[in-house]
Amino acid sequence: MDRVVFLVDMNAFFISCEATRNPELQNKPAAVAGSPEKRTGIILASNYIARKYGVRTAMTVHQGLKLCPEMLLVPPDHIFYEYKSSELIKTLYNYTPIIQKNSIDEAWLDMTGTEKLFGTPVEAAKKIMEEIKEKLGLWCSIGISENKFLSKMAADMKKPLGITELWKKDIEVKLWPLPIGKMYGVGKKTSKKLNTIGITTIGDLARQKRDIVYKTLGNSGIELQQLARGIDPSPVEISSPDDMKSIGRSTTLPEDIRDLEKLKLILMDLSEDVARRARRHNKKGCCVQITLKYSDFKVITRQTTLAPTYFTKDIYEAGKELLEKNFTSNKAVRLIGITLKGFDDNCDSQQISLFSTELDGNKRYQSIDRVMDNIRNKYGKEKIGRASLLTYKDDKNQ
Repeated sequence: MDRVVFLVDMNAFFISCEATRNPELQNKPAAVAGSPEKRTGIILASNYIARKYGVRTAMTVHQGLKLCPEMLLVPPDHIFYEYKSSELIKTLYNYTPIIQKNSIDEAWLDMTGTEKLFGTPVEAAKKIMEEIKEKLGLWCSIGISENKFLSKMAADMKKPLGITELWKKDIEVKLWPLPIGKMYGVGKKTSKKLNTIGITTIGDLARQKRDIVYKTLGNSGIELQQLARGIDPSPVEISSPDDMKSIGRSTTLPEDIRDLEKLKLILMDLSEDVARRARRHNKKGCCVQITLKYSDFKVITRQTTLAPTYFTKDIYEAGKELLEKNFTSNKAVRLIGITLKGFDDNCDSQQISLFSTELDGNKRYQSIDRVMDNIRNKYGKEKIGRASLLTYKDDKNQ
C-alpha cells in the first residue's frame, strides 16, 4: 500500500486565533506584535489584509505601521494559541490516530489506508479544511504526498486555503525549479555554502555529485540531497503530551530593573502564563526554576522543589522566594524567567505545599485559576488580571 502523508499548516495562525474572539480583526489589517502599546518589538504574525501592504513576520512594528498606519495591533497570548493548537489536534484525530506535531501551527498526518473512509487524498483534505474552518474558525493549507518532506514542501506552495499534491513523480516539474533557499531544512548559511558550489535551485542539489555535496556540508548535505530527490523514509511519529519536560516563560525587560518589587510583579505575570499552560496540559510539576540575566549579561538559574502543582500561587511563591534570595540591588536585571518542571519525577504526592497549607485554600485558588482561564480563553489575556499587576502595568504606560 502506498503511503499518504498530509501536512496541515495553519494560515497566519496567531492573528487568526485572535480574530476568533475579536471579530473586529477579521476585515481590517491586523497583526500580533510585541509591545504594541509602545510600538516596539516585531510583528509575530500579520493577517492577509495587512500582507497586501507589505507587512511581514519579523518586521519591526515601526516598519509595519509605516507601510500600513491603520493596522490594528494586539499583544501575543501564547497560552491561547496553545489552546487553539490543542483543539486543532483534537479535530485532526477525527481522521487518523497517527499525528506528529511539527510546531504549534502545523502537523503531519499519516492518512495511509483511509480512502474508504474519506475518499481520495484531495477529498479528505477538503473535509479536513472545512471542519477546521467550521469548528475552529481558522484557515489552513494542506500538502499531500507520500512522505513528510514532500508534504511539507507542498503545503508551502499555495496559501491561504491551498491544497497541493506533490508526489515523487512530480518533483522535477514542481520542486526542482524552486530556489535552494525555499527548501525545508536549508537556512541562510547553508544556502550560501551551496551557492559557492553552483547550487542555486533544489534541482541543482538533487543532480550534484554526491562527493562534492559531502565536501561542502558533510553528512547533513547528503541527507539534504536525498530529500531534494524526494527520498524521505522517516515515519510520522505520534506526538504525546507526555514528551513535555518543562513549561517556562521569560521576558527581556524594556529597561534594566533594580527594583525588587517591580521584578516580583513581572514574575507574577510570567507565573500566570506558566500555570495556565500547565493546567491546559494537566501537567503538575514539583520543581520551580527562575532565570535572571543581569545588565552585564551574566546569567544565573536557581531552583527549588515543592509538592506537585499547577496552581499560579504555588508557582509564583516558589519563584518569588528564589528571587528574594538571589536579588541584589547592585546589579540590574535585563531578563527574568520562570519554569515549572519535574513532571515525571517521583514527587511525594502526599506532601503539603509550603505555600498552600490549607486544603480549603487550595480549592479557592483552583477556582480562581479556572475562572480566569475560562475568561482569558474566551475574551483574551488582557480582559482579566490580578489586582497586584495593575500598578505595574499602569507604571509601564506612563
